[in-house]
Amino acid sequence: MMNAVLFVGHGSKDAEGNEEVREFVRSIASKMDQPIVETCFLEFERPTIAQGIEQCVQQGATQIAVVPITLFSAGHAKIHIPAAIDEAKLRYPSVRFNYGRPIGVHEQVLDILASRLEAAGTGSGTAAESELEQTAVLVVGRGSSDADANSDLFKISRLFWEKLKVKWVETAFIGVTAPLVDEGIERCIKLGARKIVILPYFLFTGVLMKRMEQMLLQFSEKYPEQQFILADYFGFHPNLQLILRERALEAVQGETKMNCDMCQYRLAAMEHIDHHHHHDDDDHHHHHHGHDHHHHHDHDHQHVHNHEHNHDHHDHKHEHDHDHDHDHHHHDHDDKQVVKSGKASRSIGD
Repeated sequence: MMNAVLFVGHGSKDAEGNEEVREFVRSIASKMDQPIVETCFLEFERPTIAQGIEQCVQQGATQIAVVPITLFSAGHAKIHIPAAIDEAKLRYPSVRFNYGRPIGVHEQVLDILASRLEAAGTGSGTAAESELEQTAVLVVGRGSSDADANSDLFKISRLFWEKLKVKWVETAFIGVTAPLVDEGIERCIKLGARKIVILPYFLFTGVLMKRMEQMLLQFSEKYPEQQFILADYFGFHPNLQLILRERALEAVQGETKMNCDMCQYRLAAMEHIDHHHHHDDDDHHHHHHGHDHHHHHDHDHQHVHNHEHNHDHHDHKHEHDHDHDHDHHHHDHDDKQVVKSGKASRSIGD
């Protein structure tokens, strides 16, 4: 048996970010006892997942562990990567595929955050008690159309707060969902913070990281009374290397604790993508609605776009059913339900 580990980076429009991913994988490959270690990307950069798998097979791999270099389990980890693995299973029936877990809510990530904060001069070892009483840390994530992934960032912020002596740890996102960074900053100031440390929840550099550097200057001009500091992203932190080696080993040994083949979320989503679904009951309706929302919103994936168009094209009557359904919701369900439907339709139109 010949093992391969295929790391899947997100991919960026920023060449420097992609190079960091490659360099990161090279640095952990040297510490891993695996004959084949390759890197591929979800978007904006080649090789694609399919090409990455092909490179592993060409080198003689009979078992491939696909390990996402992603922070949370959102649309990519739940839908796009498993779909690519499914296609590869059909193409290479004799190869065994194991799918690794995203980083997720991990104790060692808290240590990475703590050391980035320390380096920014605000860790528990570097600042006076009185200063910490007036300090807010704003953890900034990428933002997703997946509520589950967004809620994970709030969980991390809370766990991080438990470890620290700063008075506030707040959470914001750079895009896709609220609260956005400027709202997060405003909230820290309203709470009474004199010093605000922006802590980027990003693995590598890229367009968004560079945008945050610009934002820092704007905040300093807009709020001259407050001190702003931008901490470093995760980068080549030894803990990040450790976590991903652990995720790879788990996948190689087939011990991943996330069963994607049976995940209800994914089964419903795949069904939706293939247009075979029928709305026979309400729950399903909402489930699919959520997925529509994902694909529309996650990224400009070419194929996903095509699905969207086919779908609209596919069945106009189905669209009308949606409208009638929504009318019924107003009568049959409590306010929360109505708000939820409204929110979903609103986001689709963004």
